[in-house]
Amino acid sequence: MIDYQSLRFDYKRHADQDAATPAHHPVVIVGAGPVGLTLAIDLALRQIPVVLLDNDNTLSSGSRAICFAKRTLEVFDRLGCGDRMVDKGVSWNVGKVFFHDEQVYRFDLLPEPGHERPAFINLQQYYVEGYLVERVAELPLIDLRWNSKVTGIEQRDDGAVLTVETPEGNYQLQAGYVAACDGSRSNLRQLLGQEAKGRVFRDRFLIADITMDAQLPTERRFWFDPSFHPGQSVLLHKQADGMWRVDFQLGWDADPVEERKPENITPRVRALLDSIGFEGVQFQIGWASVYTFACQRMAHFRHGRVLFAGDSAHGVSPFGARGANSGVQDADNLAWKLAAVVQGDAPDALLDSYASEREFAADENIRNSTRATDFITPKSEVSRLFRDAVLELTRRHAFARTLVNSGRLSVATVLRDSPLNTPDAEAFAGAMVPGAAAADAPVLRADGSTGWLLRECDAARFTALVFGTGEAAARSLQALKASDVALHIVQVQASTPAGELAAQRYDAQPGTVYLLRPDQHVCARWRQPTADHIRAATHRALAKA
Repeated sequence: MIDYQSLRFDYKRHADQDAATPAHHPVVIVGAGPVGLTLAIDLALRQIPVVLLDNDNTLSSGSRAICFAKRTLEVFDRLGCGDRMVDKGVSWNVGKVFFHDEQVYRFDLLPEPGHERPAFINLQQYYVEGYLVERVAELPLIDLRWNSKVTGIEQRDDGAVLTVETPEGNYQLQAGYVAACDGSRSNLRQLLGQEAKGRVFRDRFLIADITMDAQLPTERRFWFDPSFHPGQSVLLHKQADGMWRVDFQLGWDADPVEERKPENITPRVRALLDSIGFEGVQFQIGWASVYTFACQRMAHFRHGRVLFAGDSAHGVSPFGARGANSGVQDADNLAWKLAAVVQGDAPDALLDSYASEREFAADENIRNSTRATDFITPKSEVSRLFRDAVLELTRRHAFARTLVNSGRLSVATVLRDSPLNTPDAEAFAGAMVPGAAAADAPVLRADGSTGWLLRECDAARFTALVFGTGEAAARSLQALKASDVALHIVQVQASTPAGELAAQRYDAQPGTVYLLRPDQHVCARWRQPTADHIRAATHRALAKA
């Protein structure tokens, strides 16, 4: 088994370092974390050559981001590495909330059948990065350069010139576009004189990775004010390789150096295990860290030819698993737009929609994350009284459960007000509004086999879902053909058992058409479209005048 935490990647001198004038590349990505790697793979699969620069030569250490949501897994499926993630990760969808030592609430994030992927998997970040790096190695259009730190940037009308520091000295690169995926301490953000603003939370948390033989159910457990850690909160998650992640709230006055010491972590873990019936279980402490956090973002994610994604653009508290998941969704949003612009299929203005859509998503994530943090870590006596009263009521009253907030868990943002959406002209029910990420469902393939709706979509093109058979479906198919738009068409046979759930989720009748962007967000839908409808909606989704 590969120890991804101990891998070291070789620095290699590149011909660009000897070029008389800076070599030009269509896209340069800065930062080979989950977001930069995801973006690089996505662009390469769309036939865009990418240079990917990272300032060191290692993957992350410790579990760090561990909860990867269903939407993120669907993105990884499209990139060709979802199966590895799910096979290695620990799938879960049940969460339990405890007040003191009593369970007061249980939730199921995926209570309905008919989804290929679980609500979440828990997988240490170094595995996610390792699998993405191995996928990068399979794609010749990605040039991954380790030990290459960007120390300067000069923007021009036609691109940007980057100064890159290496073990053998500095050189320059010219990029048509630069994607800044270099994390919360973004060097590119500083070089451009930008900053992320928001709220810093005065609290400290201890994260500890522990291995043990205890056979606990695969579920998320969250305690408010338990007897084994009074006055604070505790979160417990199972990870791959029999490892468990524990988060202990410590309070603002805790000493980060002291709290990281094994002799201080051990009694906390021992008390937790004893309280849940594992008195004799032995455990080992692996990685540990003490952190504080902030909910903040840059005012604008686009600055000329530089586009910010992931933690370089926005940061949230860890409650709700919104950090890495929202970063991957940034990359998912940006890749198809960059590809369309670079290939001449869309104007540069399409990239403005990346900024506006993902700024909206960041605001949603920050809002949810801030509310969770305020509930988990009340900063006044009145706030604590309110929280504890809600938790007491939750035992007996369903209405109180909607107020409990141990972290509203990550789901894809619905881009309702996107300028790329075509407003509905007819009545539809359900959640698949323009701007929503397409819901998965079983489908019957043309060869008679059963598959999954999202797997049938085309990553490189817009996809049209045509529901039903018969005359109405035939008219819709004819309109799609007459539009002369290069669409990938998926016909969903809604009358079959395999297609009934899809028709239900999309409130589809025979002839209903949904137009999906390459990132699988709905951008238009009709009961019976015309060729003009389809052309106009596709132009709008590409920001064409």
